[in-house]
Amino acid sequence: MANADTPSQDELEPVKVTILRHLWEAAQESDGKSWSLAKLSKRSCIPMSTLRRNLSEFEDAGIVEMTTHEDGRIFAALNATGIEIFPTLFSTQ
Repeated sequence: MANADTPSQDELEPVKVTILRHLWEAAQESDGKSWSLAKLSKRSCIPMSTLRRNLSEFEDAGIVEMTTHEDGRIFAALNATGIEIFPTLFSTQ
């Protein structure tokens, strides 16, 4: 059960839902490894600028971790908090 401060899926913008679902998929498929923003953008069909803006919001909210590799590529993944709250947002086990 989500607490009063946790928005439900119905309260989230569709683009945010799509990004979170793809990050969840990445966590399940890749054993918690980050996906590049290019891969996330391609899989979600969300423009890179929109993706980065939303991921920054998620990072500020403490549910996503973003890392930059030496070659400049940026990767994102749900952190432990994001993985913990995802099922409460989307009724997923």
